[in-house]
Amino acid sequence: MSTTQSRLTGSANDPRIKARYRKEKRFKAYTIAALFTAFAIIVAFFTDIISQGYTAFWRAEVNVTLDYNERAERIGRFALAEDMRDIASRGAVRSIPLEIKNNPELAGITRQAWVPAYSRIDQYLKGREELPPELARQVDAMVEGGTIRSSFNWAFFTSGDSKLPELAGIFSAAVGSILVLFVTLVFAFPIGVMSAIYLEEFAPDNKLTQAIEVNINNLAAVPSIIFGLLGLAVFIGTFGVPRSSALVGGLTLGLMTLPIIIISTRAALRAVPDPIRLGAFAMGCSRWQVVRDHVLPLSLPGILTGTIIGLAQAMGETAPLIIVGMIAYIPDAPSSIFESATVLPAQVFTWASEPRKAFVEKTAAGIIVLLAILLTLNATAVFLRRKFERRW
Repeated sequence: MSTTQSRLTGSANDPRIKARYRKEKRFKAYTIAALFTAFAIIVAFFTDIISQGYTAFWRAEVNVTLDYNERAERIGRFALAEDMRDIASRGAVRSIPLEIKNNPELAGITRQAWVPAYSRIDQYLKGREELPPELARQVDAMVEGGTIRSSFNWAFFTSGDSKLPELAGIFSAAVGSILVLFVTLVFAFPIGVMSAIYLEEFAPDNKLTQAIEVNINNLAAVPSIIFGLLGLAVFIGTFGVPRSSALVGGLTLGLMTLPIIIISTRAALRAVPDPIRLGAFAMGCSRWQVVRDHVLPLSLPGILTGTIIGLAQAMGETAPLIIVGMIAYIPDAPSSIFESATVLPAQVFTWASEPRKAFVEKTAAGIIVLLAILLTLNATAVFLRRKFERRW
C-alpha cells in the first residue's frame, strides 16, 4: 500500500487508530458494567422484598378450646384458657360476645377451633423474634404435639386492616384501589382522548394551541403531590367532595393522569399515515368521519397502551392521596365511591410506619402484591401494543 493510500484509508498500525479502538473498548466495557450494575440492583431489590415478604403468606395457627362461659359473654378473651392467652391472638375471640348475643344457644358450650397465633409467636416460629425461655419451650412443645400449625394466610387477602398484625390484610385497600382506578378511568379517559383528538385533528396551529401543548407537556412532569394539593383545593374545598373517599382520590389521580393520556393519544394519532386521511377525504368524508372511521380505530391500540400505563402509574401513587386524606385506618372495605377508603400504596405506607416487627413482613408482602399488579398492567399494555399495532 502506498503512503498516500495509507493516509487516506488509515492503517491498523496508526497510533491514532489504536487509541480510537482502545477508547471504543473502554466505552463498551463501561456500558456492560452499567448494564450489570442495573441488573444487580434489580435482583437485590426483588430478593430483599421477596425474602422479607413471602412469609406473610403463611401464618401460625393454634388449636384451642373455646369456652362460651358467662365471662366470655362480656369479654371474649375469657373464652380462652389462661395458658393460651399469650399464644392465641386476642382478635380471634373478639367476636365471641356478639356470637353469643346473636346465638344464645352457644352459651355454656365448648368447642375446638384453629385460631391465629399471636404475632410474637408467629414471628418466633419464622425465626424473626425471640421469646422468653418458658414461653418458647411451651410453643416448641405445642408444635411437636401438633397443636400449632402453619397454614396459608387467606386472611391476608380477605381481611381489611387491623391493629393486630396477625389479622391485618389488604382486602379493603384492594377494593379502594379498584374504586379509585375506576373513577380515574371514567374521568380521565374520555376527557384526555377527546382533548388529544381536538388538538391533533381539529385545532388550528396558532399561539393559543401551542401554549396549551406546552402546558400539557409541562404538567406531565409536575410532582404528584402538587396534584394532591390541587385536588384538596378544588374537589374538597370548592365542590365539597367527601374527604378520604374513592371519589376524591380518583378525581385527583385523574388530573395527574390526564397529561399522560393526552400525550400518548396524540402520539398514537400522529402515527397514522397521512395517506389514510387523504384517501378518506378523496372519497368525500368529512373531517369527523375521517377521524371516527379511519384514524381513531387505527390508533386505538396506542391509546389503550398509554391509558394502561397512566393507570399503572396512578395506582402506585401515594403522595396525592395522602393530601386528600386517603391514609386513614380502614378495617372494612368501602361499598361505594363516597365512603372512606384507602389504597394499596397508602396501606403499605401505614404498615411501614408501625413499630411492631410483624408489620415488616406485611409491608413487604403488600409491596409484592402491588408489584405483581403493576407488572401485570404493564405486560398487558405491551401485549396490546404488539398484538394490535400496525407497522406502516
